Amino acid sequence: MYIYGFQKTTLLDYPGKLASLIFTGGCNFRCPYCQNGELVTGGAEAEPFCEADILGHLKKRAEIIEGLVISGGEPTLQTDLVEFAGKVKELGISVKLDTNGTNPDVVEELVSRGLVDYIAMDIKQCPEKYALTAGLPTGRAPSENSNDTALAAVSGGSIPPWGISERLVENAQRTAEFLLSGPVDYEFRTTFVDGLFEDSDFSAIAAWIHGAKRYYIQPYRESEGVIAPEKCTTPSDERLERILKLLQKEMPETTVELRGYELPEKEA
Repeated sequence: MYIYGFQKTTLLDYPGKLASLIFTGGCNFRCPYCQNGELVTGGAEAEPFCEADILGHLKKRAEIIEGLVISGGEPTLQTDLVEFAGKVKELGISVKLDTNGTNPDVVEELVSRGLVDYIAMDIKQCPEKYALTAGLPTGRAPSENSNDTALAAVSGGSIPPWGISERLVENAQRTAEFLLSGPVDYEFRTTFVDGLFEDSDFSAIAAWIHGAKRYYIQPYRESEGVIAPEKCTTPSDERLERILKLLQKEMPETTVELRGYELPEKEA
């Protein structure tokens, strides 16, 4: 596992559990609003964390730490993810996976082998606009001059061929359908960047993941690690409230909430 970030404790990243959090290197998306830009593009210069040290910490704190969140980057690009998750489960610790859903075979294997307890899948956009919002090339593989060589180095050469954007979008749709079928506890979440979404896009997403357990809207916030901050704007409170009400109306069976932000209370 190529692990470039390790947070020993978090109460925010695994619902209902005190957890540790790791960040893997490499990603096959280039979302302009991504806050882990160095992990995604191959710019991380630090040495990766030792897997044995992380497992040792979890073993030592197993009576306190209830879960491990595996995030990134995109963790399913790691060729030994299944093996690593198995080692964590052997310690009696629950595993949460954060994923963009583009490797459904890996997700399905983790679930079928009982190696993951909760999955958070990012829904980047409605299917028709997915590639644009995820920063993908349209219908072509990257050139030899792209930064994929650096990305492959960060992820240990384990990143699969990009193929075409359409294939990655189809894979994300397959993973979403798999989660909707109910084999494991899950949530969907979307980072809401003003300018990248029309109101109708959220209606299309609601129709796509209709019947989901949970759907969280995460308003974009500026940070130093964002890949393309010049393309990103935080939505206004008025628009957040409008989209939240739209989704709650169109997804009555789903828990729909804002995450990481509270709308100001209106004066009576």
